[in-house]
Amino acid sequence: MATPLTASKLLKALHDEGLVVHEVRDWRTHHRNSKGPWGPVHGVMIHHTVTQGTAHSVDLCYDGHPDLPGPLCHGVIDKQGEIHLVGNGRANHAGLGDRDVLRAVIDESELPPDNAADTDGNRHFYGFECINLGNGGDPWPEEQRLAIEKVAAAICRAHGWSERSVIGHKEWQPGKVDPRGFTMGSLRDRIKRRLATPAAGGEGSEPEAGSEPGSGSGSESGSGTGTDSGSDAGGRAPAPPPKPRHPPYEPFPGGGFFHPGARSALIEAMGERLIAEGCGRYKEGPGPEWTEADRKSYAAWQHKLGFKGKDADGVPGKVSWDRLRVPNSQS
Repeated sequence: MATPLTASKLLKALHDEGLVVHEVRDWRTHHRNSKGPWGPVHGVMIHHTVTQGTAHSVDLCYDGHPDLPGPLCHGVIDKQGEIHLVGNGRANHAGLGDRDVLRAVIDESELPPDNAADTDGNRHFYGFECINLGNGGDPWPEEQRLAIEKVAAAICRAHGWSERSVIGHKEWQPGKVDPRGFTMGSLRDRIKRRLATPAAGGEGSEPEAGSEPGSGSGSESGSGTGTDSGSDAGGRAPAPPPKPRHPPYEPFPGGGFFHPGARSALIEAMGERLIAEGCGRYKEGPGPEWTEADRKSYAAWQHKLGFKGKDADGVPGKVSWDRLRVPNSQS
């Protein structure tokens, strides 16, 4: 049982997960709360739109149609993996579903078959519509699949839920087939792996509007932990210092680290992460030497985070680097 996130907390959770988010019109006050309660919330529900085109799909999910007023979800996930927030509160997305499924979501247990339509899902689920025709032939780009994973993980983190709090519309309401094109089991596996690591952003990592700190602000300082060489009050020798623990991700090496001719295993690890985020612009590789393909790939990552102009020139800055989460080879 959880109180719904405020608009600001939802936005922060999505940003912290490293997502590009667009705020659509008056989404913060756009809801159907006058038609029924909103909350307590218990999970995240994934749908497909049966539409094409980002602008059309977003407008439809914001406005709805004569038979079903909007918002038709809380957010739309486009083919590029960007999120368009269209509602905050009760939304017309889930309809009536199976109370036994709701109980399993609350208990975070195995889902039973959805063979009843007796419980209000609009009250209890966040809903995200993914742009896809749902015909089994329309592809699901990895950028979009990754964004679905991140959105669900962001909300689960915010509420302390596991991946079992994420379901498909097809698992909730009899006769529904969405999302069609991947299994919910595979999605939950991805969410589980993501929840096992820290969020991409975290406290204080949200970029200033239009600015990415580069090499000038990217240096990281640290201080060693000294040890007292004397005895403690009881006359015992002090315990040996603990073995140093490496951070799970590589710290930002500074913008000056990345220049033509630079060579490091760190650059190759960065490239692998860029590919995983759907930003790879490599014809071959990546490799340990900094190349134009690395710069173009990193620029794609900066654009994905919302940076523009000189802040998206392909030279890593601290904010984008921290969000990329390049694994530390020594951790």
